[in-house]
Amino acid sequence: MTTPIPRRRIGRSELETSIFALGSWHIYDRMHFEDAVDLVRTALDSGITLFDVGVYGAPGMPPAFTDVLFSAIIRATGARRDDYLLSEKLWVEGWDDEAGFRPQLERALFRVGAEHADLVVLGDLRRDDVALRDIVLSLAELRKAGMIRAWGVNNWSASSVQSLLDIAAAEGAPAPEIAQLKYSVSRRAIPDGEPFARLWEQGLSMQASDVMEGGYLAGKVATEREVGRDPGGIRQRIIDDVPGFVGLAEDLGCTPAQLAIAFTLTHPATATTLFGASSVGQLEANLGSLDVLHRVGAEEIRARVEPFWADRGLVDPEGP
Repeated sequence: MTTPIPRRRIGRSELETSIFALGSWHIYDRMHFEDAVDLVRTALDSGITLFDVGVYGAPGMPPAFTDVLFSAIIRATGARRDDYLLSEKLWVEGWDDEAGFRPQLERALFRVGAEHADLVVLGDLRRDDVALRDIVLSLAELRKAGMIRAWGVNNWSASSVQSLLDIAAAEGAPAPEIAQLKYSVSRRAIPDGEPFARLWEQGLSMQASDVMEGGYLAGKVATEREVGRDPGGIRQRIIDDVPGFVGLAEDLGCTPAQLAIAFTLTHPATATTLFGASSVGQLEANLGSLDVLHRVGAEEIRARVEPFWADRGLVDPEGP
């Protein structure tokens, strides 16, 4: 990679993040410790500032230790806490009727060995018995206590996000700054749809996630990794499209993974794109997507990947 990694503001918050964020889902617990340290040190040296370690906090999930491993990895790199931004997950399923999100966040920070999270992202909204106003006020208390600096949501509907914005404005409380959404050449209906366009206009940012569909959009036609849920039931269509997508990447002089990542950066609301890497070589190759974006251009990339838009007309752009 020759293009420096730029930074973008997360919503209207004080946070500036690298446009790439390094994820941890099924990563560090599959690596030798020394290799993981080398990976994270390379990411930091390359200009990546945002590290997402929060996916393992979901109530009811099997025990996992990626966030605990990250605490040791980041110490071994020699990085200072102000050298990077830490992103955690909070889950509405784990809401405490008396203490809100605080006990959950305290446990997450204990596991990762940090006193605060720069960003917390609320997991999918699967409960309807927690008032949105209470959620906004609980997060306001966490920010006032210095435990978080900004917050956002993961795969919430546009109307629910708008409600959060309205409540925050009415209460004089911090509003959500970012929406983590599935966004790829195959899954575009929600981020590119009109409901979220109205939110982007209000200053909300996007974190693009699931950008390689668990490896399929990196050119694989089979994977043993756990892959996220499949809105619209389009995964087989994505798999069937892999040879064509690989061919397009070859025509553009890049890898499928580089093209998949470069596409996400063409959306004007993207503050950061989240991906995982399990080796320094894979990380460095992924960073080359910036050169692809600058060489090919956003307009050309969006035009060329149009045939691979698999969820058009199958997923409600309003979101779940």
